[in-house]
Amino acid sequence: MKRIFLGLADGISLALGYVAQAMVLILIASMIYEVVARYVFGAPTLWAFDVAYMTTGILFVLGAAQALREDAHVRIDFLSARLPVRIRGAIDGAAFLLILCPIFGWLATVAGQRAWRAFILGEVEHVSPWAPLMWPFYTALTLGLGALALQLAAEGLRAFFSPRSDDSFKIET
Repeated sequence: MKRIFLGLADGISLALGYVAQAMVLILIASMIYEVVARYVFGAPTLWAFDVAYMTTGILFVLGAAQALREDAHVRIDFLSARLPVRIRGAIDGAAFLLILCPIFGWLATVAGQRAWRAFILGEVEHVSPWAPLMWPFYTALTLGLGALALQLAAEGLRAFFSPRSDDSFKIET
């Protein structure tokens, strides 16, 4: 059961990581189009700013779970690096499972409610002249936050059952 859950969490994180990579391509293409339209043809777009902030937000949130899976988040571990591996694993496991996972699960729930409300009401971005629908953006944020909560649970279990003995960050004394 544990292996199935860990595989599911890792698979979702990996898939959303690929979607985040695609969002980078969309962001680059839209910004190149905007620069050419603005400076070569003198015809700036109405949608470039909205596409830029939405794709940046989506790629950041969708890539967070994959970054956690690959242990790529920044850590300040000047104290925990000196602790035994088992104690460090217990601290990481407790922090991931008891603190961070519930927080990000709650944030995913709030984002999901916001996405549903935006879908039902047909909410658009009010400060934008383009006025894009907001529910796709909120839905992507919901998926990313949910995947991060799931990956936090998986990494918490891993930390409890098989803590990492990575000595590459150990402080030399």
